[in-house]
Amino acid sequence: MRTVSSYGAEIRKPNIPLRLTMKTYRQAVSYLTEIYMQVWEELREIPETKKRFNAAEHMVHTTKKNTARFDFDLCFPKMPSYLRRAAIQHALGSISSYETRLEQWTKTGKLTGKPRLSCENHAMPVFYRDVMYREGGEGKDEAYLKLYDGHDWKWFRVCLKHTDMEYLRRNWKGKKASAPTLEKRQRRYFLRFFYTEEVTLTKTAVEEQIICSVDLGINTDAICTIMRSDGTVLGRKFINFPSEKDRMYRVLGRIRRFQREHSSVQAGGRWEYASRLNAELARKIAGAVSAYAEEHHSDVIVFEYLEMQGKIAGNKKQKLHLWRKRDIQKRCEHQAHRKGMRVSRICAWNTSRLAYDGSGAVLRDGKNHSLCSFSTGKRYHCDLSASYNIGARYFIRELLKPLPATERSLLEAKVPSVKRRTSCVYADLRELHLQMEILKAV
Repeated sequence: MRTVSSYGAEIRKPNIPLRLTMKTYRQAVSYLTEIYMQVWEELREIPETKKRFNAAEHMVHTTKKNTARFDFDLCFPKMPSYLRRAAIQHALGSISSYETRLEQWTKTGKLTGKPRLSCENHAMPVFYRDVMYREGGEGKDEAYLKLYDGHDWKWFRVCLKHTDMEYLRRNWKGKKASAPTLEKRQRRYFLRFFYTEEVTLTKTAVEEQIICSVDLGINTDAICTIMRSDGTVLGRKFINFPSEKDRMYRVLGRIRRFQREHSSVQAGGRWEYASRLNAELARKIAGAVSAYAEEHHSDVIVFEYLEMQGKIAGNKKQKLHLWRKRDIQKRCEHQAHRKGMRVSRICAWNTSRLAYDGSGAVLRDGKNHSLCSFSTGKRYHCDLSASYNIGARYFIRELLKPLPATERSLLEAKVPSVKRRTSCVYADLRELHLQMEILKAV
């Protein structure tokens, strides 16, 4: 499996023409988008992508054997060929995407929501190696970029943040990086490097697998349970970052008070800061989950399908809107694949509603929503019970799926609750494993 990772190194003291270079590149992309939109009917008839790109480049670039139809070379003189081709590719991709979205919108027959082609885009230049980008000396926190100073394209020395370069040298030394891309975030400039790795994922049999079942929550960030196929629990961990959440909730309180005195329009910068705090919390949760799974040599990390549709109401509305559940799962999946682990998902129905011991529905505590009471009177942590059920549903599905129909129906007759996956709990996995052992012994 191929994984692609990226890291942005911050540019220190950007007293070089980065802003002018970025502005020139975006103007070139906007200019090309307008041109190719005029001749798109002609370019659309060329089916092959490479031939279409060559035809598009011949329209704007003059050579000894070709005369351009448009004056791109006069508007953007001496632009490096690799940067020009990157701008052409970006413009063609924008138009192709727009045409596809327009065709889909036309088929729906809707009168509103018509897609638009925006020539004013936020494209960022790519600095190709040797011709646009050169690495600095060994162990030095620098690089060399070819930038536009208003008259010509020249080489400039770029100072990069020491901590970022130390991270790259420590974790990615010896691995080839692709051409870096210039980024601008929060008024700062970054060089984003991309690394491609070939990873072999684990192929352990289901009966020998060790999984890490994860229940993502709002009160407790994540609860992880290490489990074997027979239901043996090897470890449990409550992952929570209360100080980070407290800091974010204080910021949200300030935003609320500010909007009462002024207006929501003027609170944009404060909302951006809260969003960055929330994104950092998601990174920490994902890192903690993947690190715990790796520590116990897990083969699979199991999550729930968390699809929330419709309007959200109640006193936890804002918390649910800020809950970055998909971002956490996406980051965990990437980190797990880099370490050779697989990621699986199960249906989330009734994982928290049903007790893991098979005693039926639970009753949530009104004062502490993390706790619940079983029908037997037992008090337990609701999210921990859900993590048991998540792991159990994964193993039930993987154990029954490869079996022949006759053997599967025999097991379902002895353990009827496994027929319906949305009502399976941890106790059903223990019973299913017992019946499978009895069947093997016969």
